[in-house]
Amino acid sequence: MNKQNDIKETRNELGLIHIYTGTGKGKTTAAIGLAARALGSGLTVCYCSFHKHPQKYGYTEMESLKKLGAHVINFAKHHPHMDENVTDETIDAIKEEVAEAIDTLTTLLSTQQFDLLIMDEIFISIRDNYLDEEVLIDFIKNKPANTELVLTGRGATEKTMTLAHYITNMECVKHPYYSNIASRKGIEY
Repeated sequence: MNKQNDIKETRNELGLIHIYTGTGKGKTTAAIGLAARALGSGLTVCYCSFHKHPQKYGYTEMESLKKLGAHVINFAKHHPHMDENVTDETIDAIKEEVAEAIDTLTTLLSTQQFDLLIMDEIFISIRDNYLDEEVLIDFIKNKPANTELVLTGRGATEKTMTLAHYITNMECVKHPYYSNIASRKGIEY
């Protein structure tokens, strides 16, 4: 069999839902590892980050994924626990950006084929009430049947977990942060 036939066969087996959640490090890292594996196998990948500002906080993984051929989108760049001076106006803007993100992704998935869609830190949007859980559940239920979906972030909800085929709970057993070692570029972000 040639590579094109292998990819076509793989695409027929896609469509499962992954959740990486918990208090431990590695949720985004696991999703990016899966993206790299998919890209290396000739699959198409759309990586969407929520609540990450690459220019402000230096999330270099986004540039790496672009270089590997992923379609990369960044939504709702404010992070409620990292940004200073979050106002009611900022919160309203975040809610609008997250709602627009879901609309954008819905349109994108109806016009382009992605074998793997990653919604990195989407659970922050649910946890902090920027997105109604039912909107995310509706999005999950209506995604293209052959699009593998990865959802990451602390606080995955019971309802979303019932839809998942894979659930990985990253548990923080020990972390240098608690020994006053700051996050390091290229390691933690």
